[in-house]
Amino acid sequence: MRPDCLSAESERRCRRLLAGTTARLRARPAAAAVLVPLCLARGVPALLYTLRSSRLAGRHKGDVSFPGGKREPADRDVVHTALRETQEELGLAVSEEQVWGILHPVYDQSKSSVVPVLASVGPLDLQSLRPNSEEVDEVFVLPVDHLLQKRNQGYTHFCQGGQFSYTLPVFLHGPHRVWGLTAVITEFTLQLLAPGIYQPCLVSPKPPSG
Repeated sequence: MRPDCLSAESERRCRRLLAGTTARLRARPAAAAVLVPLCLARGVPALLYTLRSSRLAGRHKGDVSFPGGKREPADRDVVHTALRETQEELGLAVSEEQVWGILHPVYDQSKSSVVPVLASVGPLDLQSLRPNSEEVDEVFVLPVDHLLQKRNQGYTHFCQGGQFSYTLPVFLHGPHRVWGLTAVITEFTLQLLAPGIYQPCLVSPKPPSG
């Protein structure tokens, strides 16, 4: 049975579980932050994703991502970074009151931290968004139900120096494949929203020591 991800009870539970991480990480410096937008799309709980513009520089152009980006000096904290970037990329204004908390950071290949911020943005019509075409090629949602189905879950093995290094989750059969750090953040989110239903069996990357 699918959990009611947007219920008041679910919100209270998630806020309580995230309270410690949120207090610890909110004002800690981080290279970047992303918003994990939990929404109601056509009456169904879903996560909102973006397809990064193919015109961007760097190795992640054209990848599926959550809205977000690099911290700017004027940002008060990682929550402010995530909300500002979401407004700039999608024209979607999310208030701090809608933020449920901060998930565990993930680390890119340069070991820079990316902090995921979970927020409920309520009922959402994708046609109402105003994506910045310089940064975003497409906006789409994946229902939580879809992400929880085993047939839509997979994994990717990564090698470094010709040897197996680590395995990351991947989510399939949507408009676009969700992989890399975005898939790891998706996994963190599903573990929080659907405890006992989503059962990860993969080894996610560990943060760098020290």
